[in-house]
Amino acid sequence: MSNLIEARRGQHAVPIESLDAAALPACRKRLTAAQRHWLQASDFNARAGSVLLLPDADGKLARVLVGVDREEPLWALAALAQSLPEGDYALAAEGVLTDTRLAALGFALGGYRYARYRKAPRAPARLLVAPALLAELLPLLDAATQVRDWVNAPTEDMGPADLAAAARALGKMHGAKVREWVGDELLADHFPTIHAVGRASHRAPRLIELRWGKSKHPHLVLVGKGVCFDTGGLNLKSGDGMRWMKKDMGGAAHALALAGLVMQARLPVHLTLLVPAVENAVAGNALRPGEVITTRSGQTVEIDNTDAEGRLILCDALAYAAEQEPDLIIDFATLTGAARVALGPDLPALFGNRRELREAVLAAGEAEHDPLWSLPLWRPYRRMLDSYLADFANSGASRHAGAITAALYLERFVPDTTSWLHVDVYAWNDSDRPGRPRGGEAQSLRAFFAFLRQRYA
Repeated sequence: MSNLIEARRGQHAVPIESLDAAALPACRKRLTAAQRHWLQASDFNARAGSVLLLPDADGKLARVLVGVDREEPLWALAALAQSLPEGDYALAAEGVLTDTRLAALGFALGGYRYARYRKAPRAPARLLVAPALLAELLPLLDAATQVRDWVNAPTEDMGPADLAAAARALGKMHGAKVREWVGDELLADHFPTIHAVGRASHRAPRLIELRWGKSKHPHLVLVGKGVCFDTGGLNLKSGDGMRWMKKDMGGAAHALALAGLVMQARLPVHLTLLVPAVENAVAGNALRPGEVITTRSGQTVEIDNTDAEGRLILCDALAYAAEQEPDLIIDFATLTGAARVALGPDLPALFGNRRELREAVLAAGEAEHDPLWSLPLWRPYRRMLDSYLADFANSGASRHAGAITAALYLERFVPDTTSWLHVDVYAWNDSDRPGRPRGGEAQSLRAFFAFLRQRYA
């Protein structure tokens, strides 16, 4: 449940005033003598992140002063939801944060706690906002919460069938049609790489498809990598490398949540959502290094490394998407550690075969304070995936440009005539920060929704 609530006439709320050092003198003049003494005694200087609770004459909470960095409006108030006393608050008109939408969104994101297995220690403080703003922000908050919840869930409770259940729930909510190819049905309908990666698990691999909208509208395809747990296969990961691999379905979580936003907004598109969902497990029938798979597109792939499995399940889904000649394909995947080495945990790597589309997404991300960074599809690096007996390999000996070579692998399954964007996303916070608790995270979700609204409005 969101900690944003609709403001009603006569409803009491404690005002939150955002300040920096330049605005502090004007604020001081508006205070009572007692409050000025309290401000001085507290040594409050409006430094970013500092908070001062001001009492009234009866000792009740009258106003909250919070120091902010105007360059980070989204996260400026994010710590308050968990640090302020429980109750109702509102943004004061005197604050220096002019974008109340971003300020309110950050406050609400700061109220999130994953409480499926452990009760939250307290309820977050609530923020009163205007009805129109509430209607705009609630879908974004719900989508971000879904991504966080899905990624945080242990694999036992978020396996391939659970991803399918999430898609079916989404479909039921919005009147979409959902189908699945499960187990050997993947082979029968020619999705061999999805089957090969997931066949060693006790839980059957599957391809989940959701369809919504009218066929006369532009066809948008969203694809999400749904590796619900990644052991690395026979190229087994180390213990440290395997520890958080429940999050390897973060791409699927993003695609599902973005599909929900598209349907909720009733964008005029013909939407297809594709989620190849597997566990990359170890068993006697596990995929082996050195095998060659003829993919759905007819291209042959030599398996250099079974831990480069995400691109394998995505390639059949992308080929299937491309067969439908859509207006645009967007795929999300927790694909490479190389992207994190290059850009760190907060910046998803963006690739695409149309410069104007990449620039539009980057601009939307900047406006939404939901950033991405573009990396090149540097085609000379295709040689790094050369194979001596197949068309190409799924990985190579060099560790150079790992995010780029993974994107180049995927690009082979998308015709040049089809517009395509690929996001290598982390979907995770390694530590607690205001508004961004440790665990699953939605990254670039708002950016892509804003981009799609601009493209298809």
